[in-house]
Amino acid sequence: MTTRRDLLAQAASLGGVITASSADALGGTRSNGEGRTKVSRNFVLVHGAWHGGWCYRRVADLIRAQGHHVETPTLTGLGERSHLAGFQINCSTHIQDVVNVIRWERLEDVILCGHSYGGMVIGGVADAIPQTISAVVYLDCPLPENAKSAFDLVPQAQARLVAATAEYGGFLVKPPAAKAFDVNAADQDMVDALLTPHPLASLCEPLKLTGAYMRIVRKIYVQATSGHYPAPVRIKEDPDWKVVDVTSGHDIMIDAPAAVANVLLSTV
Repeated sequence: MTTRRDLLAQAASLGGVITASSADALGGTRSNGEGRTKVSRNFVLVHGAWHGGWCYRRVADLIRAQGHHVETPTLTGLGERSHLAGFQINCSTHIQDVVNVIRWERLEDVILCGHSYGGMVIGGVADAIPQTISAVVYLDCPLPENAKSAFDLVPQAQARLVAATAEYGGFLVKPPAAKAFDVNAADQDMVDALLTPHPLASLCEPLKLTGAYMRIVRKIYVQATSGHYPAPVRIKEDPDWKVVDVTSGHDIMIDAPAAVANVLLSTV
């Protein structure tokens, strides 16, 4: 079994630098500066349509700086995995993407976060493996429901998005401009350069949910002031939910990474 001392010795022999505190993080604990230790937690952050794991870089850096483990998987057919896009990529594919990351990385007590379309994905993940999830955080997104697709929950977007598939052979939805997400002016060029077409089937597939995802004890909904997805009245009135307002465009993790990191860290 590798000990904390072994980690430090290995780092020294390789010419790398691992401090005592970072070795603690690798071992699952970290110092809080007061002689006590806190358990390092696991965060899995899921992006929305047209995006990729890249959109969480700032948030992930802030959380990792606190000694926690962060995964930012890119869903099949998007971002650096856009070469895998095809007719067969649906929401079930994306749910399995995230379930597999959690299983193969052997993560437990996961704080699961989803942005926009990613809210559909994390709903499916939390429903499939609820025993592994300790908290869910929905960022400015439709809340998943059994037997409903993303198009069912956001019907006003359906005609526009289906029409946007024509340019990509009828199975990929052309990305909108970053300005449509109210991304701050300084980041619009970067976001426009990184957005990729999104698999249409993932927006059409109704989810099959047992209801286990709603029994996760800690549930947070973050709504952006841009108003893309205001929190549903039913959760504002539900004591099992916490609703947080963030001054931001729809891409909260890009516009307000510190606010998102603080919300996520509040679940620790």
